[in-house]
Amino acid sequence: MSSSSNRSALTRSLHFALFLAGCFWLFAAMRISSLAAQGIADQLDLAVLEPLLQQASLVLLLLVAFAVLDWMVDRHLSLRSANALPRRLTSGQEWLRGAALGWGTLLLAIAPMVITGALHPQFWLAPRSWGLALLALITLAFFTLGLELAFRGYLFVRLIAAIGPVAATILLSLLYALLSAFRPNATWLSISISFLMGVWFSAAYLRTHALWVGWGLHFAWDAAMAVVFGLPIAGYPSYSSLITTTVSGPVWFTGGAYGPEGAALTLVVITASIAMLYRITRGYAWDYTHAPIVAMGYPMTIAPPAAHTAMEAEAAAQPASLVQIATATPANASTVPEIDEHLRAAEED
Repeated sequence: MSSSSNRSALTRSLHFALFLAGCFWLFAAMRISSLAAQGIADQLDLAVLEPLLQQASLVLLLLVAFAVLDWMVDRHLSLRSANALPRRLTSGQEWLRGAALGWGTLLLAIAPMVITGALHPQFWLAPRSWGLALLALITLAFFTLGLELAFRGYLFVRLIAAIGPVAATILLSLLYALLSAFRPNATWLSISISFLMGVWFSAAYLRTHALWVGWGLHFAWDAAMAVVFGLPIAGYPSYSSLITTTVSGPVWFTGGAYGPEGAALTLVVITASIAMLYRITRGYAWDYTHAPIVAMGYPMTIAPPAAHTAMEAEAAAQPASLVQIATATPANASTVPEIDEHLRAAEED
């Protein structure tokens, strides 16, 4: 028992060490991708591409590094499995379900602002604005994938193996909220909402053991907020191109310059969305998170009693009885007189 406990503790320590190594690489990769994107954009004289280059290079650095860390332990190199992006038939469906939930949740969060007239949009529909909107969508796709890889991918899986899913969810959600505190115009309310959003996205992984639902959820939330409604994403308005929206009213109601992620109603809406997330992922949870049922217990084939076996053996050892087969011609006379007379005449001849 003591030996088994020691091995278990050693395994947990290894997973936690890999988690810490992954965290170190995450912050290094963020710095490397920022410098690389800035250098490439300056060389090409295309500053507009810098955010896209930064997010794409960050995703690439995380995918490769986490796969290498995974290979060092399991000796199996796979970008997909190491980063919780398994290839399976429902991947696209999972992403779309997550996107639908993210879109619907954002609509509910800003609906009271629309009804009360707290949003004041300005439209910019020049051809260049449409190009910038498309660029913003692609950038947000990489941006949200990078966040999911960082907080719900390899690091989350290793931390779950080290301290369990509940503690891992709380710890990484706290880290996610802590980082949000350094964003422009952050408040205590926005930090609390960031923590709840961390739980929201973590639940998407725990229900499916993949990032597809969480990535779709995160992308649709950010894309709808910035590109469709022109609102800031966590204090950053840089993704708005077709529509730029200003707000009026109390900061607790609108989120102010931080955006809807700093509004009180968002707490309520996301809490309800977590419950909805559990409902729409019931099938995935059954297919991908439950351990397969393995037959255990006593054998179902029961041997017959010894007395029955002895009786069968004794019967098989005895010789088979003879069977008498009757002759083809009946021994007794026929009951029809004409036939009897005919038979006697045939015998006399």
